[in-house]
Amino acid sequence: MTAQPVQTKARKATRRTLTSISEIKTAAEAELVRWTPEEVIDAKLLPYKSARVLKQKCYSREVFHHNDGGRITFTIDDIRRQNEHMAVVPEKTRRATALAA
Repeated sequence: MTAQPVQTKARKATRRTLTSISEIKTAAEAELVRWTPEEVIDAKLLPYKSARVLKQKCYSREVFHHNDGGRITFTIDDIRRQNEHMAVVPEKTRRATALAA
């Protein structure tokens, strides 16, 4: 039995990253996936240009997100809620609602 070398550096946490939405098999599995800001930007799930801008919006609590252990992550529900939040209501629909009330 030989002595194992002492590891001097801390290991990085390894996790399987999803590179595309097509890798998610079922809807139930999609609900459990947590996306990093970089993955959200790469997949163009939210209309921001860089992960840094998205993180700053999260820090100022302008975007729906989770703080998992101090790390910003997004669920599919967060992304849906943010997209609904940014939607523009057509003027005709707004007028019809106001007249009906």
